[in-house]
Amino acid sequence: MENSTELRYAKAKERVECIKSFYYNLTAYLIVIPLLGYLNYRTTTFPWIIFPAVGWGLGLLGHGMSAYGFNPLFGKEWEERKIQEFMNDKEF
Repeated sequence: MENSTELRYAKAKERVECIKSFYYNLTAYLIVIPLLGYLNYRTTTFPWIIFPAVGWGLGLLGHGMSAYGFNPLFGKEWEERKIQEFMNDKEF
């Protein structure tokens, strides 16, 4: 029983660290992108800020989905189906 509690604690701690990492990434995004936007506005007419904002934003979206356990393609249901499929396979 205690091993189960320790395992749950370790998983919870890992999840909290992942969420905390996501918030650090989000904070950096919210600070850096406006600064880059200002720099873009002051230096050139080409809107190059779009590229880092979209690129980093997509990475941030993926990080957030991972941190909060949301995965529409490979969620818990998919994992369970695959586990059952492999367990039912005689040649596995």
